[in-house]
Amino acid sequence: MNKKVLMLLVLLLFSGTNLLFSQKYELTSFDKNIKVTVTPLPKLSWSVQYKDQLIIDHSEIGMELNSGKVLGHSAIVSKAIETFGETTINPVVSQKNNQVKDRYKQLSLEFTDGFSVEFRAYDEGVAYRFITALGDNETIIKNEIGELNFPPNTTSLFPLEESLISHYERSYIPTKLDTLSTNEFCSLPVLMEVNNVKVVVTESDLYDYPGMFLYGTQDNGLKAGFPNYVLEAKPAPGAEDRNEVITSADYIAKTTGNRSFPWRTFVITDDDKKILESELVFKLSRPLAIQDTEWIKPGKVAWDWYNANNIYGVDFKSGINTETYKYYIDFASEYKIEYIILDEGWTKSTTNILEPNPEINIQELVSYGNEKNVGIILWSLWKPMDQNLDAALALYKNWGIKGVKIDFMQRADQEMVNYYERVVKEAARHELLVDYHGSYKPAGLRRAYPNMISYEGVKGNENNKWSKDVTPEHNVTLPFTRMVAGPMDFTPGAMANAQEKNFSIVFERPMSLGTRCHQIAMYVIYESALQMLCDSPSTYYKEAETTEFISKIPTTWDETIALDAKIGDYVVMARRKGNTWYVGAMTDASPREIDLDFSFLPQGGYSAEIMKDGINADRYAQDYKKETIQVTNTTNTKIKLSAGGGWAAIITKQ
Repeated sequence: MNKKVLMLLVLLLFSGTNLLFSQKYELTSFDKNIKVTVTPLPKLSWSVQYKDQLIIDHSEIGMELNSGKVLGHSAIVSKAIETFGETTINPVVSQKNNQVKDRYKQLSLEFTDGFSVEFRAYDEGVAYRFITALGDNETIIKNEIGELNFPPNTTSLFPLEESLISHYERSYIPTKLDTLSTNEFCSLPVLMEVNNVKVVVTESDLYDYPGMFLYGTQDNGLKAGFPNYVLEAKPAPGAEDRNEVITSADYIAKTTGNRSFPWRTFVITDDDKKILESELVFKLSRPLAIQDTEWIKPGKVAWDWYNANNIYGVDFKSGINTETYKYYIDFASEYKIEYIILDEGWTKSTTNILEPNPEINIQELVSYGNEKNVGIILWSLWKPMDQNLDAALALYKNWGIKGVKIDFMQRADQEMVNYYERVVKEAARHELLVDYHGSYKPAGLRRAYPNMISYEGVKGNENNKWSKDVTPEHNVTLPFTRMVAGPMDFTPGAMANAQEKNFSIVFERPMSLGTRCHQIAMYVIYESALQMLCDSPSTYYKEAETTEFISKIPTTWDETIALDAKIGDYVVMARRKGNTWYVGAMTDASPREIDLDFSFLPQGGYSAEIMKDGINADRYAQDYKKETIQVTNTTNTKIKLSAGGGWAAIITKQ
């Protein structure tokens, strides 16, 4: 061959290879603030800019199959399609808004070796997911590659985990990413700050696949990790009813070859208020999967376990017995609280969930509750429920029970993720609500199955019984971290309140850090369609003014507006239900004054019923003052929050 021709072919080949390896695809949000850049070769990677500032830098993504093939390595794009979506979702259970605007641009990259990746750009953030078309045969996923590389000096509020066996009840620890070792990891959601831009990472549409964790890299990055597929789970010696010894495979999932995988979701903003308003996880969840939803009734719950059934001023012995729970029902009925819960102890044993404790007459309680418009929810460990699922749920439905609280799953492997769906699907068939405790965070299940009414997966008030971890700073961090994933059953309503110097740990008579109004404001700030009142009915009777105020606050909302916020410092939110508005404000351990502008109100005159910190709440945290003022949408006022304080208002049209 002529040397000149050979040299030309080599140059053309070299040039073509460079063109192939430099191929990039871009996707921009409608407001043009967010730009996603995808580079397919040599390894599939992506990056994100926010307002022209690099936020996520050239991060590899891929899926490693058990065969050794990696989807995303040397992968050739066969088709690239950019589309957009714009629709309105009407949630059955409206956590923030009764209409959710779902508007995005989407880039779909199809590859020649049987998979595609979808990227979405919203004004509030971005997301991506893998879709495989490998046939209906069983496919084993060895690992999912998910790098997240950030610019230098990125910091995080890091929910550091000790084990993949976790209740997801974590504190959010300020951490520089480059200080994390490869053995340190967190559960989701996790918040990063990049030069004043916040990135909240979590996931959605989690089905038949393990939940994601993020590991340190000893650099300015994180790396996805997953619980391995469970081969065997045996009861753990000494705690056989709730802990297990796990034997795992060396892969993360065994599934079908034709499917979509969970969305990796990223709320991105330089405005802390926008984090509070985000519904990205809900938007990326699969649509409603059940037809009849009329029976799903959100509401508040009188809870027994936190207060250890410590009722007083009665002429019977309190405890786990019929008379005590009738007292709970009487209390709930008086304050129009929709449910009571019978927590651990109502069954004959923790493993026998088909027979009540002999001291409790379930049928009598259900009938009594029906007379007073109060429903009953029953607690259960997850394993006995798994072993008796059909029989237990059918029995509870026959008894007239309204829902189940299922506890101590403390795993996020594929088998457990499937358990969550199996239970809530079967519960829907029996018209039963489900509240998961000892659980991972919400990840999209509640849109398909709205009877999935709430999740714990949060370091909430129950931790007051054994720790000092639930600080005011922690409480004003949760709305920007854990709550981004979905509803959280924090169980507010503590009536024994203390500043730090007066706080002590008492398991059966717990107190909370922060003021009385700090707890009251949680009913506006914290999102849970099944919102508990954790303290004793006897105490609520004694504190009737507080109880009456709390009882008026709904658990679902028609509209949500974040008014003012700074992560870990303070939060102020307005929510509307019908024509009534509710405002809540909470602060950390620092007292502060916040200017409140009522311009969110429609035209007209309004009466604002207010609960605010008392003048001595910095010394005696239970001190509060109730007042009523008249306001319009031109009113401006200054609200004063004590250390660990709160403020709440119910605003009705005149």
